[in-house]
Amino acid sequence: MSGGGRPPDASPTAGPATGDEPATGDEPATGDEPATGDEPATGDEPATGDEPRPATYYHLARAVLYREFLIFVRYPANAIGGIVVSLFFFAALFLGGQLLAGQALADSIEGIVVGYFLWTLAVGAYSSVSNDIGSEVQWGTLERHITTPFGFAPVALLKGVAKVVRTFLTSAVILAVMLLATGTRLSLAPVTVVVVAGLSIVSVLGLGFAAGGVTVLYKRIGNWLNLLQFGFVGLISAPVFDLPWTRVLPLAHGSAMLQRVMVDGVRLWEFPLADLALLVAVAVGYLLGGYLVFQYATGRARRLGVLGDY
Repeated sequence: MSGGGRPPDASPTAGPATGDEPATGDEPATGDEPATGDEPATGDEPATGDEPRPATYYHLARAVLYREFLIFVRYPANAIGGIVVSLFFFAALFLGGQLLAGQALADSIEGIVVGYFLWTLAVGAYSSVSNDIGSEVQWGTLERHITTPFGFAPVALLKGVAKVVRTFLTSAVILAVMLLATGTRLSLAPVTVVVVAGLSIVSVLGLGFAAGGVTVLYKRIGNWLNLLQFGFVGLISAPVFDLPWTRVLPLAHGSAMLQRVMVDGVRLWEFPLADLALLVAVAVGYLLGGYLVFQYATGRARRLGVLGDY
């Protein structure tokens, strides 16, 4: 037995673990280890289906129509007031005509009712675009609309379409009251009336765009804009049969076709193809022309630095 022997469990390599030894499962993972599926997603990972989708023109149209509906139902006094004012003007026209023309008015009352119906539609379509643009200029919110992904022109156009839909409803009420008050009978084929009247007032939307563009440049021109509304009376009553060139004017050709629809009972498919083509061409032409005028006017206002001024 020697006193210099080692204990049996002792080893020359025994000692504390060094940094060169592999980490066990009990040790925390370091930054060099691959991330597991339990870790939160980073910004470099592909987007999931929870992210918001970009708005489309469908969403814009739905929002504009819903907004117009809310305005109509939340402010019924204003809507009813517009109907009453329109009926008041028609009563003045009808009663005054009876006093002055007598039987001559009675023979043409159907044409007057149809013409006044189209005039209410035209005024609603025109003022919806021009007045809306004028209000945006006055409130100082025009630039906000122009910087939207859609641009202001599509927004204004869809607002105009929404107001035209509302105007169709209110004008239908006015038409019903006029028919009851005068005892007049008209042919009311819904599809034909809506198509012909709708295409007729599309040209007026173009005039509204042009007037709105002028408003962006010159700001306060409300009196001139209101004066044009009375010019619609001359366009609606234009003698398109005696003066064929007047067919290319806004409302003129559409008014003549609407008279044949509601007075003579002509259906849409009974019109010559040339008449329908001219109606569409006039509508698209004036709408495109008004849109170009609006784009030019807003572009010039930007260059002059007066887009947001009032």
